Amino acid sequence: MSSVSPGAVGTGRKNLVLTAMIFAVAMTFIDQTIVSIAAPKIQSELGLSSTGMQWAVNSYLLTMAALFAYGGRLADTMGHRRMVTIGVIVFAGASALCGLTPKGSLAETWIVAFRALQGVGGALMYPAALAIVVNTYELRERGRALALFFGIAGGLTAVGPVLGGYLSAWTWRAIFWVNIPIALIALVLIVISRPTTRHRPAPMDYRGLALIAGGVALSVFGFQQSNIWGWSNPGIGLSIGLGLVLLVLFYRYEKTVTSPLMNVSIFGNRAFVVQNVILGIAMMVFVPMFFFASEYAAVSLDQKASQAGESLLYFFLGFVVAAQIGGRMLDRVGAKRPVVIGCAVAAVGFYLWARQLTTLDFNKELWMIVVAGAGMGLMMGPANTDAVNRASSLSYGEATGITQTVRNYGSSLSLAILGTVMVTETRSHLVSSLTSQGLSHAEAVRVANANSGTGSGGSTAAIPPFVRLDFARATQTVFSIMAGVMALACVVALLGLRRGLQEQPEQRESGDSAVAPA
Repeated sequence: MSSVSPGAVGTGRKNLVLTAMIFAVAMTFIDQTIVSIAAPKIQSELGLSSTGMQWAVNSYLLTMAALFAYGGRLADTMGHRRMVTIGVIVFAGASALCGLTPKGSLAETWIVAFRALQGVGGALMYPAALAIVVNTYELRERGRALALFFGIAGGLTAVGPVLGGYLSAWTWRAIFWVNIPIALIALVLIVISRPTTRHRPAPMDYRGLALIAGGVALSVFGFQQSNIWGWSNPGIGLSIGLGLVLLVLFYRYEKTVTSPLMNVSIFGNRAFVVQNVILGIAMMVFVPMFFFASEYAAVSLDQKASQAGESLLYFFLGFVVAAQIGGRMLDRVGAKRPVVIGCAVAAVGFYLWARQLTTLDFNKELWMIVVAGAGMGLMMGPANTDAVNRASSLSYGEATGITQTVRNYGSSLSLAILGTVMVTETRSHLVSSLTSQGLSHAEAVRVANANSGTGSGGSTAAIPPFVRLDFARATQTVFSIMAGVMALACVVALLGLRRGLQEQPEQRESGDSAVAPA
């Protein structure tokens, strides 16, 4: 059966499709950060253990990371519109059930299980949604379209803390229920816009699925648990090591399969590999930044949850504006220039932001936050778009699944490492401050060990000024590392990417006879 080409779709309908897909993925971005803000209230009301609450946050990210590749493959073989619709329904249903978590002995199992189901919905939805946007626009229009997609959707990560702060003041259950009207709007827009893409029916590679899901889940689990168990726990190294072994086995196995879960030959495309390396490095900064900036605002600046979230809107402002510039640059001159410049601007922004953290004066940090956000916005969309553009139109979902898996890997690894740095630096500064106030070294170490974990855990009103400054110094170290990470991404982009516009990739199959509209 024939399919509608992007050029045959009117501008108005294209924009309606884009709006529908933004609403569809909005939930997945908001939920990356919104739950963390309400965590103390959820834990208190439901009587969750500390580990249970951590898994209420982590189970969502873990299942989504483990199943992104599967979601991308399903989208390519069963139809993008079908899978984004199913994903939205699953995500909204799981959100409703999270909000209905009962109190009592069932609470912990209930909320962790349905948070995991949210992750399944996100993994089904996101690759399909991005594939629809890419298929809807011609190659030379995609930069501008995906700048809006990534700019708005990515910026919603910053909206999460703000929304979470206000909604949790009413009831923490509302942070889950807010997804339901968003999902209904997305479903209505999907029906009205009727996005048309192509798909290629094929058998599912379940052995490959088991290998990659197990490999991603085990290694991400190891990174996530490192802050709970400690890096010295042998279970951390075993989990990460076994996960990496499974991923190597997956790569080797996929080369031998007639209908693989992932066509690993795409890694022979140099630009695709380079852009994924850049995205993995950049996500080591992007997601952790929201966590550490929120904690700094609460602990060092003594801001309420809603105020802490509002401060991140300045990052969102720089991100969204620069994302539009990056998209236009991508369409005009290719990906290299916006990616290199964006990484460099982000590195400078994070460095200058870090220098201001110990002033404990938000007004002095404001423009540094905008600059850091602008750098991330300038590079993120073009890097994502250029990577996905390297695939044929019949494997956009698959390419998206790969890029999202890499992004989740980068953020999980970084949260684990930077979390350890944060705790270590906070402890070191606290010991120095306590000994200078007359405590013995042993007593200072004991007090510092009891108070050096990240997270405000509720009210911060009783925190002494010297502790606020010590926490700011530790945050300064973390943000300085972030600046270095973005400088590394700039070097990779400068050396690894080629100048110029990209040509439309050839299809893997010739003709459209075996292809059906989704």
